[in-house]
Amino acid sequence: MLQIKCIDKINATVSVPGSKSYSHRIAVSAALSNGISYIYNYLNSQDTNYTLEALGQLGVNIENSNNKITVHGSSGRFSPGPKTIYLGNSGTSMRLLTAVSALGPGPYQFCGTERMHERPIKELLSALGQIGVSAKAVNNDNCPPVEIRGGEITGQKVSIDCSRSSQYLSGLLLMAPCTQKGLDIDVTAGPVSRPYVEMTLDIMSVFGINYEHNGFTFFRVPGGQSYNPGEYTVEPDCSQAGYFWAAAAITGGRVKVKDISPDTRQGDAGFVKILEKMGCSVSYQSDGITVTGGKLSAVDADMEAMPDLVPTLAVTAAFAKGITVIRNAAHLREKESDRLTAVANELTKMGVKVSVTQDGLQITGGSPHGAEIETYDDHRIAMSFAVAGLAVPEITIRTPSCVEKSFPGFWEVFERLYEK
Repeated sequence: MLQIKCIDKINATVSVPGSKSYSHRIAVSAALSNGISYIYNYLNSQDTNYTLEALGQLGVNIENSNNKITVHGSSGRFSPGPKTIYLGNSGTSMRLLTAVSALGPGPYQFCGTERMHERPIKELLSALGQIGVSAKAVNNDNCPPVEIRGGEITGQKVSIDCSRSSQYLSGLLLMAPCTQKGLDIDVTAGPVSRPYVEMTLDIMSVFGINYEHNGFTFFRVPGGQSYNPGEYTVEPDCSQAGYFWAAAAITGGRVKVKDISPDTRQGDAGFVKILEKMGCSVSYQSDGITVTGGKLSAVDADMEAMPDLVPTLAVTAAFAKGITVIRNAAHLREKESDRLTAVANELTKMGVKVSVTQDGLQITGGSPHGAEIETYDDHRIAMSFAVAGLAVPEITIRTPSCVEKSFPGFWEVFERLYEK
């Protein structure tokens, strides 16, 4: 249990760690390369470390020291199984590695927490089956644990429904260059969270991979390519930055998050534009982005491009005048928790009127009061509601250690908001 201390106004400058999404993608790309890569500012968290450990179990030599990850690439091939690989509740690890592991002979079994075993993966398994990979849910329930037997990928054309997760598509894109024939991928629905696909393509380009695409409906990746080894630096995480920008918004204070670029491909950087619509001031500097709080008003927000910030926006909306509508977030029901229900439950405890809609939330701003916040072992619930405690007395966070999933140093950075 952790009780959050209130603060009148914040005037702080903070740094956040490397992007979780980019860390996963760079690690996988380096593992597939044909040489030694050095990764700097890699996020040291539970989820990203599951990816590193899994790649190690697949036969990739990885050294982790002094804020530098050294990856000895496997030239797009993995050691044979049988191997059972535990991925906790890291959805990104599960989906990217389920696809990429098809480059090895297997058999590989990927498993995780109880919640992970409730998270769907049917569409990705079906897509792998279309190209000759034996990919199945061990319990025949379309969820992990999954078993992959690959090695010989005979197919070249695949269609996939990405309305549940863009990570299905990212996994196929990452493995495609290392196949003999390459892949033509038709996306029949979605993808949701398109900026994450753009991030995948960005990393593939940085590693020297060629591809073509027609919007987000068709992708062609030639086979027989090699990921180029080199030195790569992970940019700061805009999802994590969002908590600190929200802190400025609800306290009427000022917070600068260092080294965030407005040119980033991370969709979550767009959160500052929503805060600006709500009444905040936003300033872009060469070394970061600053948000200064103002009188908050409700917004109607399409969160398809930044789903991880839905809990953060919902908490901010509790302090805004009017009814905030959050749309295009139905797939959050299948995250680390059912985030729509979790957010609604905890805001209701705080005396905030909120309703869950078919694809999001409606929040009527008012005068929230203190409450004991259940985190559902979900890092984003813990961090978002911690922000509320800066403006509302007696907000207590249960199991605050769950932030280790994505931001182990969160509470230390959070404390810097109190510094004068």
